[in-house]
Amino acid sequence: MGLVEIRPHAGLALAGGRALRLSVLEFGLLAELVANEGRIVTRDDLYTRVWRRPLREGDRTIDVYVHKLRVKLEDVLPEWHVIHTHVGFGYRLGFERSHPFHTTATDR
Repeated sequence: MGLVEIRPHAGLALAGGRALRLSVLEFGLLAELVANEGRIVTRDDLYTRVWRRPLREGDRTIDVYVHKLRVKLEDVLPEWHVIHTHVGFGYRLGFERSHPFHTTATDR
C-alpha cells in the first residue's frame, strides 16, 4: 500500500510521507513488521530479531513497543489501523481503514 516506508540505510521510517520519530528498537520492530507485511509474526520471532536474544517467559516488552508504534502511526495515519494483534499468535502489519464509532447517521 505504501503508507509506511522504511529506509534502513538512512535509519528513516516514513508514514504517509512524514518522518516518524522512533527509537532504535521501535525502528527495528517496525522494519520487521514492514518486511513481513500481511503475515503474522510471533512475539518470540519479533523479540529475537529486534532485541537479538530469546524472549523470556512473561516478558511484555513487545506489547509495550507495539503500543508505542501504534500511537505514533495513528498520529500520522488516523484513518488507518496498521498493526493488528492476533491473540495467541503475534502481530501483523496490514492497512485497514478505521471505522469511526460515530458516523453522521448516529448521535453522539
